[in-house]
Amino acid sequence: MALKVNEIFFSIQGESTFAGMPGTFVRLAGCNLRCTYCDTTYAFEEGHQTSIPDILSIVRSNGRGLVTVTGGEPLLQNECADLTQRLIQDGNTVLVETNGSMDIRCLPDESVCILDIKCPGSGMSQKMDYENLQNLRPQDELKFVIQSRADYLWARELLEGSPRPPAGKALFSPAHDTLEPRELAEWILADRLEARLQLPLHRLLWPTLERGK
Repeated sequence: MALKVNEIFFSIQGESTFAGMPGTFVRLAGCNLRCTYCDTTYAFEEGHQTSIPDILSIVRSNGRGLVTVTGGEPLLQNECADLTQRLIQDGNTVLVETNGSMDIRCLPDESVCILDIKCPGSGMSQKMDYENLQNLRPQDELKFVIQSRADYLWARELLEGSPRPPAGKALFSPAHDTLEPRELAEWILADRLEARLQLPLHRLLWPTLERGK
């Protein structure tokens, strides 16, 4: 069993409640969305078939711990759930970053889903599978990339009208070079919104690095 892998690298987790922790990233190739702010367009097509045992071997070489399966869109590959399960069985905590358009119920119970709901500014909000909001588990996290006041109001309304994730697990992230973090922070404070302001730590640490971050 093999998956099309774009890159595997060891770095600092830049987002989610796991931000700041070192871990291995397994970036799978292929994506069904074309967000306006995408910074990983190279993962749309580039990749090579890699067996699950080979992926596990590379991850082990970095030390067992935190593993993030990302993309592209990892759930486009049916084998992603099997890979996630094998990584968990190998003693890792596994995050799966998914773009919100795919059914997340295939993920193993022990995984953590980082569900990225696309706001209107992304150009992809109509592609979301909003049933996923009903299927969030206590350990899962909900992410919004905010580009504008309109995006913020849209995300706030969706958050208030849907089953909420546990406190601190609704993540609001300002789009890089588009929205000032302070402005987003002020909106959250003014509304007493139960959301976590998320700054892309990896961008702050390596602002010129295009890959492997």
